Amino acid sequence: MPFAPDLRVSVPHERPVDPDGDYVLYWMVAARRPRDSWSLDHAVAHAQALGKPLVVFEPLRRGYQWACERFHAFVVEGMDANRRTFEAQGVRYVSYVEPEEGDDKGLLAALADRACLVVTDAFPTYFLPRMVASAAQGIERRFEVVDTLGIVPLDATPKAFSRAHDFRRWIHKNVRPFLDAFPSRAPLADYDLGRAALPDLSRWLSEEGQQVDTAIGGPGAAELKGGHGAAAEKLSDWLGEGLQAYADGRNHPDDDAASGLSPYLHFGHLGSHGLVRAVLDRDAWSPDDLADKPTGKREGWWGCSPEVESFLDECITWREVGHVFAHHEPDHDQYGTLPGWARRTLDDHRDDPRHVYTLDELDGARTDDDIWNAAQTQLVRTGVMHNYLRMLWGKKVLQWSPSPEEAVERLIHLNNAYALDGRDPNSYSGIFWCFGRFDRAWGPERPIFGKVRYMTSDSTRKKLRLKEYLDRWS
Repeated sequence: MPFAPDLRVSVPHERPVDPDGDYVLYWMVAARRPRDSWSLDHAVAHAQALGKPLVVFEPLRRGYQWACERFHAFVVEGMDANRRTFEAQGVRYVSYVEPEEGDDKGLLAALADRACLVVTDAFPTYFLPRMVASAAQGIERRFEVVDTLGIVPLDATPKAFSRAHDFRRWIHKNVRPFLDAFPSRAPLADYDLGRAALPDLSRWLSEEGQQVDTAIGGPGAAELKGGHGAAAEKLSDWLGEGLQAYADGRNHPDDDAASGLSPYLHFGHLGSHGLVRAVLDRDAWSPDDLADKPTGKREGWWGCSPEVESFLDECITWREVGHVFAHHEPDHDQYGTLPGWARRTLDDHRDDPRHVYTLDELDGARTDDDIWNAAQTQLVRTGVMHNYLRMLWGKKVLQWSPSPEEAVERLIHLNNAYALDGRDPNSYSGIFWCFGRFDRAWGPERPIFGKVRYMTSDSTRKKLRLKEYLDRWS
């Protein structure tokens, strides 16, 4: 099993590996899956090199902003799937869901104290960077953070790109070396290091294992089921039925050609490498199919079918530009990180007349716009929203809020409180795109929006097939 490439591994504090430890500890916090993960490959490689068993520790904290039953149920379903998979491979797997906020204190340290080293996942947003940095400070063991988020390692990128077009050009020039080696499909196929003996964890875990209670308030469980098995089934169904129509149909709600995989990517039940590999395998693609020269264009560079070209642009260009921005810009969720032209034009129109809805009215889908209400209702009931309508949804909140700054705050709250893929760099990309991030100035200049790209429900109704969608969600 190969170690993760150097560009994907960071070491917050230089401490030696302890060869006398009892096991290698993989603290699974973002890549919550048993395959297609550089983090897991890296931990297994260390275990093999040391001749020590592997322990996988997957916790779920309770006291974070927007924590709710919906998100916890999705993660716990993933934990159940992981437990079955790791135990079947002979790997010691420990899951823990906090009964009350703060109950996990000391658990990671107790596991790390008997470890040769600790491996964990990189994630550039929400509370995870602070959590990982704090843990690294307090653990007296070698601590390695592995980036398994995207096709291109975050540390290979030079900066936060302000336009998606510029990032696409950079990807076309630089992605080729990263297409030669993907993480393993079956990292534990030859695992024979045994089940590790654990320290006394009775303060946190009973002998029978943690009894999970996800009922902590907030929106209830979503229609989607979590876990790497559910993600694989969803991917298989989409490859068989949805991908063929993706290029022309993904924007039409009635066609339902979008992949619907974003929640699984956010919680790490599916990895970008596994997803991209499955899509490329469908076209029997090889790196030799790439165009001779980088083009920076949406289509034609990958040498794939139109639907795969379209999907790769979404999955690599649009998904990874958000991760890269968050990696280089810690304040990526703040209004002040919008491009200067966008802040100036929105400020020029700050005092334009507008119809304002309260946050409660928006939350309850009580506006005079039936398309917006349908999208909000879908989000609240299911935890997902049609991708194209999410753009219109955000633009209308800008139009209906007292100020652009408050519009950003409202969108972050509505998205992060309900969306299964909320709190993700890609979610913040979508929200801030509505205000000009990754875009350019557009004309003609309009009230409220200024030079920010304008969208209306009337034009959406004319362009899209959404009768069935409205019938279902209105």
